[in-house]
Formats: sequence, structure tokens, C-alpha cells
Amino acid sequence: MALDQYQEEEEGMSFLDHLEALRWHLLRSVAAILIFTVLAFLAKSIVFGQIILGPSKIDFFTYRILCQIGNSLGITALCIDELPFTIQSRQMTGQFSMHMTSSFVVGFIAAFPYVFWEVWRFISPGLYDQEKNAARGAVFFVSLLFLLGAAFGYYVLSPLSINFLSNYQLDPSITNEFDITSYVTTLTMLVLASAIMFQLPVVVYFLSMSGLVTSKMLKAYRRHSIVVILVVSAIITPPDVISQLLIAMPILVLYEIGISIAKRLEKKRALKEAEYQRNRGSEDE
Repeated sequence: MALDQYQEEEEGMSFLDHLEALRWHLLRSVAAILIFTVLAFLAKSIVFGQIILGPSKIDFFTYRILCQIGNSLGITALCIDELPFTIQSRQMTGQFSMHMTSSFVVGFIAAFPYVFWEVWRFISPGLYDQEKNAARGAVFFVSLLFLLGAAFGYYVLSPLSINFLSNYQLDPSITNEFDITSYVTTLTMLVLASAIMFQLPVVVYFLSMSGLVTSKMLKAYRRHSIVVILVVSAIITPPDVISQLLIAMPILVLYEIGISIAKRLEKKRALKEAEYQRNRGSEDE
């Protein structure tokens, strides 16, 4: 009832009233991000010591799981017992600035469901009833896919990329000493890029609802999409084939899911059209 009343009030607003409403939605979203950012900043030992630096330690969850799988399959190569690199801070403000950056990223990820809910509250009153019904559950699915993508980037893509890059050597005389800025930037890029790429089914859903894409079109451009996905994966990941394939594979799966979603929407649309034609024919009789 409260949401319906809010939508009725928004529908009767003028342009300036909408701007004022947008301002408050943005302020609440920024406030939520800042709250989680401050909490993350205060919990330095957990956020930075365990979460941010987690993939740089051999006792990380992913490495332990890989070792267990390797032991059960008799593949000792899956056990990662060394990460031959050190993390340094070569700038006076390096540790503090990375503390701020990592806290903000964690705060943004934690606040994302609420932020998107605020955005949706502003957008939804301008939709038709049919569009609102079609987009029901958008906040849940967008948030779920975002968090799943972030988890994939953190638990799968990041540790395997860090393992590859730390073990890659041009010559044994060269030691890997990564700057804290480079480490945090790489980790953040992998996590956020995965979270954004996982929104593909939602994008396909709304494009299909608007009639801009069809399942036949998605099938026809499947090969082109594979090339685009591989190129994008190469851009947003470190320069190694493993990382590129790791992010490209789930995106290709999500692309196929998008085709299935488009098919279902087309079937529903066809059934509604057939029902409309039957009702119209009965009225003419």
C-alpha cells in the first residue's frame, strides 16, 4: 500500500518535483554507500587483511578447494602452495589511499541492492502497468546477478589471475614485487567487471520486452557475440588466456540464458496476441 501511494504521488508531480524526488533518491543512495564505506574503513583488519588481501595468501578459500579437488583426482598441480610475490607500497600515501579505495568499493558492493532499489523507486512510477508487471522482481534479480558476478570475480577469477601473474616470469632473476595500488586496482577491476557482465540476462530481458531484440536475432549473431565477449574479456582482465576464458565462459552461458528468456517472452506475447484475436473475433460475431 505504501509503494502504491508513493507511485500515485509521483505520477502527479511536476518536472521540478521529479527533480526534487531524484535528488532525495540520490542522497539516500549516496548515504547508504557512505555508511557501508565507513563501516568497511573501520573494520580494516577484516576488510583489508582478510578480504582484499585474501587472494594473495595460499590459505585462501579457492586455493584450498582446488587442492582438495586435486588430491581427490590425483592432480597435484591443482594444489597452489606458493604465490611468489610480495606487495609493497612505494608511495607515501599508498596504503592510506588504497584503504580509502578498497573501503569505498566494499561499501558500494554492499549497498548496491539498496541503491538499485532507490533507482527503481524513481523509475517505476513512470512505467505503464503492463511494464511494471513485466519488470516485477527486477530489484531482486539485478541485485542477485550483481552479487553473483562479484562473488565469481572474487572467488574464481581473481585468485586464478593472481596465481598466474605471480608465477609468470620472463627470467628467474626477475622477482615479482607488486605495488599495493596495482594489486587493489586489478582485484577491483576483476570483481566489478564480473558483476557488471553478469547483468547480461537482465539487459536481454528488457531489450526483448521492448522488441529491440528477438531470439532469432540473438541466435543469428551468436558467433559475433562470442567474438565480442572474448574481446571484452581480454580488455577487462589481466593479459592471460586463463582469466579471459574464465570470465568469457559464464558470460557465454548467460548469453544462452538470454536467448531462452527471449523465447519465453515471445511465446507469452504470441499467446496474448492469439487470445486477443479470439476475443475480438467473438465480439464481432
